[in-house]
Amino acid sequence: MKTLTIFFLGTFIIYGALAQQAEDPTQSGPEMTFAEREFNFGDINQGDKVEHVFNFENTGNEALIITNVQVTCGCTAPAWPRDPIPPGEKGAITIVFNSAGKRGLQNKVITIVSNAINPNNRVKIITNVLTKKTDSQQP
Repeated sequence: MKTLTIFFLGTFIIYGALAQQAEDPTQSGPEMTFAEREFNFGDINQGDKVEHVFNFENTGNEALIITNVQVTCGCTAPAWPRDPIPPGEKGAITIVFNSAGKRGLQNKVITIVSNAINPNNRVKIITNVLTKKTDSQQP
C-alpha cells in the first residue's frame, strides 16, 4: 500500500512538472502559427490532382527549421521551405493530393517536423472522391 501511494504521488508530481513546462509562455524558440490547419476540397472526381497551400508564420524568437513533412499515403506529396525561416517571417507548405485509385471520403493528416517549441504540427486535407461513371452506368 505504501509503495502504491508513493507511485501515485510521484506520478502526480511528474505530470504537474510537465504541465507547467508545456504552459510556460516565456519559453523561447521558433513557433509555427498556421493561418488554417484544415482544408476541405469538397467533391472531386477520381483521378483529379488537387493542391492546397498552408501558410504559416514563425511567431517565435529564433529561426524555424523544418526537417521533414510526413504524409500518411503516397497519394499525398508535400513541398516545404528548406531554408531557415527567421522570426516574424512567413512560409508555406504545399500539399498535392492525387485521387487516382481512391474513392469516398479521404482524410489525410500531414505532420510537420521542425525545431519549433510546438514541434509536431499537423495540418489536414479532406475530400470526397467521386468514382467515374462507366458506360454501363450512363443514363
